Amino acid sequence: MNYYSIRHLTRFRYSEPISESIMETRMHPRSDSNQHCLSFTLSVSPRCRVFAYRDYLGNNVHHFDIPGEHSQLVIIGESVVEQQPQPDVPSFLAPDAWTALDQLVESGDYREMLLPSQFAVETPAVIDLARKMDVTRRDDPLMLLHELNQRLFDYFEYVPRSTRVDSPVDEAILSGKGVCQDFAHTMIALLRHVRIPARYVSGYLYRGRDDHDRSTPDATHAWVEARIPHLGWVGFDPTNNLVSHHRHIRTAVGRDYADVPPTHGVFRGSTASELYVAVQVTGSDSPPALDRKLPIPEDWSVLVERAQQPPEPPVPFLEMQQMQQQQ
Repeated sequence: MNYYSIRHLTRFRYSEPISESIMETRMHPRSDSNQHCLSFTLSVSPRCRVFAYRDYLGNNVHHFDIPGEHSQLVIIGESVVEQQPQPDVPSFLAPDAWTALDQLVESGDYREMLLPSQFAVETPAVIDLARKMDVTRRDDPLMLLHELNQRLFDYFEYVPRSTRVDSPVDEAILSGKGVCQDFAHTMIALLRHVRIPARYVSGYLYRGRDDHDRSTPDATHAWVEARIPHLGWVGFDPTNNLVSHHRHIRTAVGRDYADVPPTHGVFRGSTASELYVAVQVTGSDSPPALDRKLPIPEDWSVLVERAQQPPEPPVPFLEMQQMQQQQ
């Protein structure tokens, strides 16, 4: 059994006071067959009343409205998660696996995870990459997934902040570099190209002393889940060439990033803004006690400096909050 404590800080600063913030967050880890969220708290400054609901994909969503004047908004999510051991994912399936997959799709509700979505679109660049990587209905679906996971890991250079939170999938494909968000969108588009249901997973990746992941440890992470006959949803992390296992902590799933941003909101005012994000994930073999003494933003200065986004130009009266790119 593995236990993880997660602290996720988001801070928005404004050059001039704003009069209202409306925000929705997806920071509360999911609970399913092998992952259980033992506790979750969301702290917001300025203080406000926070509401919660579960969306149609089973993601935990919190939302709030701060109507008073304020110059910064700080959100801190704290979680304790238990991960149960999972069996290893095999290297291949039976020879009739493509037929079994088609039957599964016909009998199930996977339409949303097969159609193009906002960021996972079948563009000419995606089709060309599919040709180069021989992404066709060959071998069996699981063998193709393992191979594609490795090929995308080799194809892309991992370069933090080389793309934007709203970059189209072509940008990373044509430049050959990106972050986990780009890796995941590319893999999803390629899998849907051959009619494998695929979805985007937002969450965190724990990095132990002996782990050598190339993704940024102090940010949220993203990977892919594909629906496989007899195995269910199986996770693949092309950024690190991993099959998702006990170190991958799932927060939300969707068609792509547009469905599951950690924060999504608007503010009322005309001002420049700065976004700071910092994440800490610690692991243990026994259930940890949740420390209720939340850190003030200054305690995160080292982590925050790495994740700082440059100020944006003045915005209209009502504008979207800056969104967190998944590194």
